[in-house]
Amino acid sequence: MDKELKVVGVDLGGTKVNAGLVIGSSVRKSFKSILSFNDTSTSVDVVISNISDAIGRVFEDGVEGIGIGVPSIVNRKEGTIYDAQNITSWKEVALGPILQKKFGVPVFLDNDANCFAIGERFYGKGQKYENFVGLTIGTGLGGGIINGGYLLKDENCMSGEFGELYYLDSKAEDYCSGHFFREKYHLDGADLYKNAENGDKEALKIFAEFGYHLGRVIKMIITSIDPQAIVIGGSIVGSRKFFETSMRAEIKKFTYARASEKLIIEFSENAVDAPVLGAAAVCMNNLKL
Repeated sequence: MDKELKVVGVDLGGTKVNAGLVIGSSVRKSFKSILSFNDTSTSVDVVISNISDAIGRVFEDGVEGIGIGVPSIVNRKEGTIYDAQNITSWKEVALGPILQKKFGVPVFLDNDANCFAIGERFYGKGQKYENFVGLTIGTGLGGGIINGGYLLKDENCMSGEFGELYYLDSKAEDYCSGHFFREKYHLDGADLYKNAENGDKEALKIFAEFGYHLGRVIKMIITSIDPQAIVIGGSIVGSRKFFETSMRAEIKKFTYARASEKLIIEFSENAVDAPVLGAAAVCMNNLKL
């Protein structure tokens, strides 16, 4: 990226939208907002209005494009979103064309976990690796696969969705994300963290159990992808000291010891901006093509 392009990066979640004006490799202006609805079945128009408002807050003259990370599968070519996670009204939405018409610049979409991985590849811990998995853990569990320095080409943005892997009685996401704390123990992750900070034995036990499950899922990732490294991001990073030991202990039990010993586990140091930077990088890459 020799020219410092000016673009807007947007990270869309089920309950929030973060937008940032990105020039080169830095976020110059940002706007973070809780989506102004509580019912995830709220109409498509209301959600688009929230996104447009967030973009408008950081958009300025000279912006050459918009990149958006969304929690769903995407038709990149057409800019269409299908079956957005946590926004049940979004079955098929041509978000790209809608926003392109409104702002008058090209709009490029990709899966939010892919954007996280690309953000780490260009601006974070992933800069050191040609082949790694960006694993983002928060409300859910998602991933992006960087192969040969670039995002793995796939058909529907589904590669790396490790949260959908069958695991125990359900799927990996139910044991390796916020779902685990809420559904298995009926606890909020933030409250659990506070309890662990205060030395609460039950909270520490729950985090250790979480790390155990995450370690097992990472072994599944090693088997299927065999990456140089895994970069973990998302809201869970702040709690790493409570689950990292049990996670690494479980990874060491991998059948092929050499593979697990060589694997490098990194934690994102830019958990807030990485998805926005990744969405911006998606835009920049497309503008360069």
